[in-house]
Amino acid sequence: MTLQYSVLASGSSGNALYVATENQRILIDAGLSGKKMDELLKTIGCQPKELDAILVTHEHSDHIKGVGILARKYNLPVYANAKTWQEMEKDLGTLSSEQKFHFEREEVKQFGDLEVESFGVSHDAAEPMFYVFHHSGKKLVLATDMGYVSERIKGTIKNADAYIFESNHDINMLRMGRYPWSVKRRILSDVGHVSNEDAAHALADVVGEQTSRVYLAHLSKDNNMKDLARMTVSQILDERDCGHGHQFSLYDTDPDKPTELTAV
Repeated sequence: MTLQYSVLASGSSGNALYVATENQRILIDAGLSGKKMDELLKTIGCQPKELDAILVTHEHSDHIKGVGILARKYNLPVYANAKTWQEMEKDLGTLSSEQKFHFEREEVKQFGDLEVESFGVSHDAAEPMFYVFHHSGKKLVLATDMGYVSERIKGTIKNADAYIFESNHDINMLRMGRYPWSVKRRILSDVGHVSNEDAAHALADVVGEQTSRVYLAHLSKDNNMKDLARMTVSQILDERDCGHGHQFSLYDTDPDKPTELTAV
């Protein structure tokens, strides 16, 4: 079996990714209610009790809302780095010590036949990190909630088969929108979120011969639109002549319905 994945939910209201191999089923973040997470997993044919672990990227509620509920209900191990555990433990509710595991930044862990590599990002959380998944020569990248995409990150995520990549906001929509200036400043800062334009330029630097799919993720409900994100990113990728449209394609993600279960 190849490396399979589904973006269960992506956006300001909640985020979750499902990754599976022949003998591993991993959930990355659970940013919606336990009930909604159950529903989303079953939509793609996964029984939540079949999960092997939950990996956490950082402690913001749109990434951990359902983590504690799922972990208790199905007796699942939860992995996060030490600083993230410190910040999120109070929000997860009671978990047994046997369910709590550490997975630090810039570390590689083996989950059966799935190798998972973590990398730190710049975001206003305790110690945020995201993941690269390796299986049978295939590579899947999850990279959202980044204030900017550093050269170090680009080196780690280069030439993946598929990317779930942040395209959070349109800069003009954000500047003209209803958010208070303090929030706008945070989003635009180096510990905020990546804009459509910045996403496109970063993607142009990292896509390679292996790349076949790019999912635009974590779109702001108030400061972006799917069509606008796709148009902006497409235009810049075409200008950069990096294979968009013939070597790889762009795909949307949704805040409350999963993408099709896909293999890389």
